[in-house]
Amino acid sequence: MKSNLLSNIFNPADLRLLQEAQLPQIAQELRQFIIDVVSVKEGHLGASLGVIELTIALHYVFNTPEDLLVWDVGHQAYGHKILTERRENFHTNRQIGGISGFPKRGESVYDTFGVGHSSTSISAALGMAIASQLKGDFNKQHIAVIGDASIASGMAFEGLNHAGVTDANILVILNDNAIGIDPSVGALKKYLTAVKNGKNPKQNNMIKSLNFDYSGPIDGHDLPTLIKELNRLKKTKGPKFLHIVTTKGKGLQQAEENQVKYHAPGKFDALTGEIHLKSEENLPPKYQDVFGLTLLDLAKKNEKIIGITPAMPSGSSLKFMMDEIPERAFDVGIAEQHAVTLAAGMATQGMIVYCNIYSTFLQRAYDQVIHDVALQDLPVIFCLDRAGLVGEDGATHHGVFDIAYLRSIPNMIIYAPINEIALQNILYTAQFGLEHPIAIRYPRGRGIISNWEVENFGQYENIKIGDGNCLKSGTETAVLSTGTIGNNVIAALNECGNPKTIAHYDFPFIKPLDHNILHYTFENFKTLITIEDGVISGGFGSAILEFAAANNYTNKIQILGVPDVFIEHGTVLQLQQLCKIDVKSLANLFSNRSK
Repeated sequence: MKSNLLSNIFNPADLRLLQEAQLPQIAQELRQFIIDVVSVKEGHLGASLGVIELTIALHYVFNTPEDLLVWDVGHQAYGHKILTERRENFHTNRQIGGISGFPKRGESVYDTFGVGHSSTSISAALGMAIASQLKGDFNKQHIAVIGDASIASGMAFEGLNHAGVTDANILVILNDNAIGIDPSVGALKKYLTAVKNGKNPKQNNMIKSLNFDYSGPIDGHDLPTLIKELNRLKKTKGPKFLHIVTTKGKGLQQAEENQVKYHAPGKFDALTGEIHLKSEENLPPKYQDVFGLTLLDLAKKNEKIIGITPAMPSGSSLKFMMDEIPERAFDVGIAEQHAVTLAAGMATQGMIVYCNIYSTFLQRAYDQVIHDVALQDLPVIFCLDRAGLVGEDGATHHGVFDIAYLRSIPNMIIYAPINEIALQNILYTAQFGLEHPIAIRYPRGRGIISNWEVENFGQYENIKIGDGNCLKSGTETAVLSTGTIGNNVIAALNECGNPKTIAHYDFPFIKPLDHNILHYTFENFKTLITIEDGVISGGFGSAILEFAAANNYTNKIQILGVPDVFIEHGTVLQLQQLCKIDVKSLANLFSNRSK
């Protein structure tokens, strides 16, 4: 019986003491270790399983952490974390107080660059390589590992374009598995497929034309070949590019066969791979499905409606429309800037464009939102999924900045529905020409109405722009909430007996605000409390403060939301508790107010 080798590997220095012939056993044990932990604790599975051999080879050949290794996005870095002094606490991955699900500089010297969003690795590694040259260190290695979906992004091409005219000591490794979270799309994907199939002659190699020393494609699961090629490249100066072919989910049959589902499968059986399905009977719908099914219904009735997503057809549920009306639903790949300006171009021609981008990823297209959409006052409909605190993905993925970064843009309408019906109704209303761009923000996860699709689907109502709602009357304190966090307010008021002193107003429109309700609340309540699941700095509460200052109101105003720090990973409930916007914290606040 073979001894367990992985248990004796605490860092890459230990790994480099092994014979090369022992590395396949390490690969097998590392795969099983990840499967065993993720099956119970959840997390990103398929991407890490696909780069086990590459991870081992990189740390075996290169002198990490002195040689600098940069992972793109970081979904695939679990093996890296386990081999770099975090095996014993890997079970805390993505849990509050535990290690991050992504490489993070503050966590380990082996994490040379913090990641979470795509296509940053080449630019970061190039920056490191140029800095090494300037410091006179010409032997240090700088390696960027990037997937075929991420390399299609504009920023990755910008990095390649610059690297090719330098003599920087940088190695770009393309981990080509033909999939990101969803299958890769676009002309570059077709080109890479042709290269893998031997249909593109070497002299027509686009990477070589950018002045890189190109090698590959090679089997990314063949450890001896990987190690041999990495040793060769280590001695080669200047910009280098290694094309490897891998299988996402390698080593777990179900993960190989269903790569989309096993990207982050939740809890599953470590032996069989079978996902532990949660009963969805009588559960409210996911907000993403409310969007996807409603858009499909609207698009069937209105031939001008277009759907766009940058590489998230499953996550956004635009896939419903892509399956039934593919000619009007577009996955443009990891290209948020392109998605926004593409939508703007379509809007100039009278199309009704629903551009669905996760809140955290719209940050990547801020200039396009301002310059290409808002400045021209084009009525693009931005559907911002995963707005607010998203949970275990942590600081890189929380959608807590969108209110603040969009509120300052002229012509922009911002809407945050309190529930599924409000989301449906604003999606319906937006198609009738709002004359301005609108951002509709809604959270990750489920709504609150379990019978939504049976009783409410398709029963649309037109929404009057700028209107708020009184949800509960009161006498002394007015609580002003926006979006689904308002349901925490409702639950908290119920928990403390619905005190008569406290009123509750829902502001679905963050911009424009309902001035009639605001004047009423400032004139009739001593204290106002604002609540949002976004950053306090520049957010909804700030808008209320601005209104008060402009109208010379001096009422006491308390602002609740996400404080001026980056919020780390944990469950949504734990993070709401941290921000004091969970039901219990609000109930305690309201109880003290009503005494």
